[in-house]
Amino acid sequence: MRALARLVARADGRGGTALVELHGETPLLLRQTPTDGGVATVHLVGGAAGPLAGDDLRLEIEVGPGAAVRVHSVAASIALPGRTGAVSRMAVRAVVHTGATLHWLPEQLVAAAGCAHLAESRIELAADATLRWRDELICGRYGEAPGGAVVHTQVDYAGRPLLRQSLAVGPHAPGWAGPAVLGGAPATGSLLVVDPSQPAEPPTVEGSVARLPLAGGPATLWTATAPDAHTLRTHLTP
Repeated sequence: MRALARLVARADGRGGTALVELHGETPLLLRQTPTDGGVATVHLVGGAAGPLAGDDLRLEIEVGPGAAVRVHSVAASIALPGRTGAVSRMAVRAVVHTGATLHWLPEQLVAAAGCAHLAESRIELAADATLRWRDELICGRYGEAPGGAVVHTQVDYAGRPLLRQSLAVGPHAPGWAGPAVLGGAPATGSLLVVDPSQPAEPPTVEGSVARLPLAGGPATLWTATAPDAHTLRTHLTP
């Protein structure tokens, strides 16, 4: 299955945000929900099971100057096996313009047994844009070993690299559960906060949670591992 969804937001000139384009194809369906404090809110609704191996899904987001958008999903995304040898792909491309804000806060990605999934995000930020970008990965459903999943995130700030991050788990990713990667934890994730109005915070490590300032912009990256999805979410909600 192939699907393309697109979200375009513009400042409405009255302190709010208008969604001038909101288009989706099954299983990537976008639904506007009540605005929160002038921030346009959109939920991603899965119109079918999956993604299944062989699916190619794309989501494009553009937040115009001065606009603000928050994107959630109504449920976790469960990557499932499909055709033998096939890979499922979910690609998100986001452009956040001058003075704009994007909060990307979906539910978790679950790598079910036997899956082969690639989640790829590419974000371009203007020099004074604001971003909250959360990725969470659960390694298998309850009581099962995970399939194969790769999560890759690329963020540029003011035309320069800010973050390049990749994580691979599953039977074809040697050492992924070892002490150098997840240390046996079944849940992991990260939260990137880019906010020109906030002062830089020093690096810290507390248990399985690390806070790291980034050199390429006014940005802080939280990374965490956890025994379950609920604990992981508490770690990534600073």
